[in-house]
Amino acid sequence: MIMRTVRNQPRTTREDLVNDLKAAGTIVTKKTIGNTLRREGLKSCSARKVPLLKKAHIHARLKFANEHLNDSEDNWVKVLWSDETKMELFGINSNRRVWRRRNAAYDPKNTIPTVKHGGGNIMLWGCFSAKGTGQLHRIKGTMDGAMYRQILGENLLPSARALKMGRGWVFQHDNDPKHTAKATKEWLKKKHIKVLEWPSQFPDLNPIENLCRELKVRVAKRQPRNLNDLEKICKEEWDKIPPEMCANLVANYKKRLTFVIANKGFATKYQVMFCKGVKYLFPSLKCKSIYNIFHICFSGFFCCYSVSHCSNKPTIKI
Repeated sequence: MIMRTVRNQPRTTREDLVNDLKAAGTIVTKKTIGNTLRREGLKSCSARKVPLLKKAHIHARLKFANEHLNDSEDNWVKVLWSDETKMELFGINSNRRVWRRRNAAYDPKNTIPTVKHGGGNIMLWGCFSAKGTGQLHRIKGTMDGAMYRQILGENLLPSARALKMGRGWVFQHDNDPKHTAKATKEWLKKKHIKVLEWPSQFPDLNPIENLCRELKVRVAKRQPRNLNDLEKICKEEWDKIPPEMCANLVANYKKRLTFVIANKGFATKYQVMFCKGVKYLFPSLKCKSIYNIFHICFSGFFCCYSVSHCSNKPTIKI
């Protein structure tokens, strides 16, 4: 009964199971239920947060994945990926882990100073291809369609030239209303820029999301002091991201499409949380669950925790 309930409703709590069994005439404790579930190979984990997907979104995701599943790697090399991201002054620092002794939680060395609202933030527009990162632009104020077209005019074509995209390259952006506005479509058509048809609610298939996460990790290590310093460091670290990492994200693109089809259009493991260059740093890793990584610490050591589909938890030391 316990296993049947949990399979059908994974969010069921141990207390709920105790009450259900009690109603059925069986008295057990929460500890017994926990031991039973662990013995069956289950453990309590934080539920992954994913975009809300409606039937139309799922259908569009499956359609895109099936149409492009057999595309060659050369096709994805020609794509210039883009997105906007928010960078908080003290954002990722709030999640850092420390090694400490008991009763030393409030030692200054073991604490992370915080301020309200993350200390402020900036919005950035960036792009990249398999050949490396393009320009990174700070968005000042609220971006509307006119500002977006100005950003493209100042950054998109120069990035394509700098990355030597050649003829026939394709521009990717999501379905934000500013991106799909009639004026924006006309501007792109006038500039003879081909746009990749992109379904809604598809962040797990945009590899630039992973680069943005990599950028946040790198910026957090340098501890910017103010928003201007944050912008400067973001641009410096964006330019430092190695082309090999960009190429690897694009080279493995078919795997993303495969996961979408295998998961029947629902969200996949390829969320922004998982990728911090692990396969780029350790291409020889054989663990099938390496794409399921949910936490990495890098501070003189490297810890990698994997969840599900893997009996051993790899720990890699640098």
